Amino acid sequence: MTKKVTKIGVLTSGGDAPGMNAAVRAVVRTGIYHGLEVYGVMRGYSGMIDDDIFRMESRSVANIIQRGGTILKTARSKEFNDAEGRKKAYDNLKKRGIDGLVVVGGDGSFRGAQRFSNEYDIPCIGIPGTIDKDIAGSDFTIGFDTAVNTAIEAIDKIRDTADAHDRLFIVEVMGRDAGYIALHSGIATGAENIFIPETKTDIEELVSSLMEKEKRSKLVNLVVVAEGDEFGANEIAKVVKERMPTLDARVCILGHIQRGGSPSCIDRVIASRMGYHAVECLMVGRHNVMVGILNNKMNYIPLDKAVKAKQRINPEWMKIVKILAS
Repeated sequence: MTKKVTKIGVLTSGGDAPGMNAAVRAVVRTGIYHGLEVYGVMRGYSGMIDDDIFRMESRSVANIIQRGGTILKTARSKEFNDAEGRKKAYDNLKKRGIDGLVVVGGDGSFRGAQRFSNEYDIPCIGIPGTIDKDIAGSDFTIGFDTAVNTAIEAIDKIRDTADAHDRLFIVEVMGRDAGYIALHSGIATGAENIFIPETKTDIEELVSSLMEKEKRSKLVNLVVVAEGDEFGANEIAKVVKERMPTLDARVCILGHIQRGGSPSCIDRVIASRMGYHAVECLMVGRHNVMVGILNNKMNYIPLDKAVKAKQRINPEWMKIVKILAS
């Protein structure tokens, strides 16, 4: 017999992502629709440990679907890595009778949820909320589409000034371990070169390419680099300037602007779908899974597999980049 879930908690953990509020809203209202008590946990696992937990009603999530960030705040908790910290968190849930958790976050958040659930038999459902899109089992993660569109808007403006001055711009976007933001924004803005952590960066090939384009009087060039690339934007610029001192090369690091802002339609919709299905999972006894969307259909992957697997980039993407930039 599956233990009936009556009270659930929802938290956002790790890096913030546009659309997290839409997911929280969906969890709260779906839970209330099913007659569950829903509790919000502030600052992720830190709030569980510090007992920063409060009852949520339907009006608690009014007028938040369009807001970036997360009303529940978020944090990375070192204390939750220790057994003593997880015991504190469990005691705070137990005294309220919370018997199910929905965790919106990335792979680190899912690892914590998996360990916690195994130790204390509290079912956890993961919702992939990360701008990096680096979790296998879902075509999209909450926040990715908004982050990419923010990067595209910024890069389009940078290209305008690059064109006005015949400059090379090396733009660094987010993506510590995954190059999806760089790949998508680079293709969408017509970047001549894209460098990502998943592939080896060939500086010599870049320099040769720039020299060849200089001979063709193609002086406007755009290079998009993921922050996790082995060289990084500043180091690439340093090498280029040493090898081509007459080339006017500039670096622009977009940084945390990509995390903020009102979520796109796609992020609001997928977050709403995932939040709804996360609660449905708890209701029917499908526990310790991540709720994803594959080919526009809901996909449920065990949390332990979700944290071990990584979204892989098809080599064809890089071929497309090379052909279109020629």
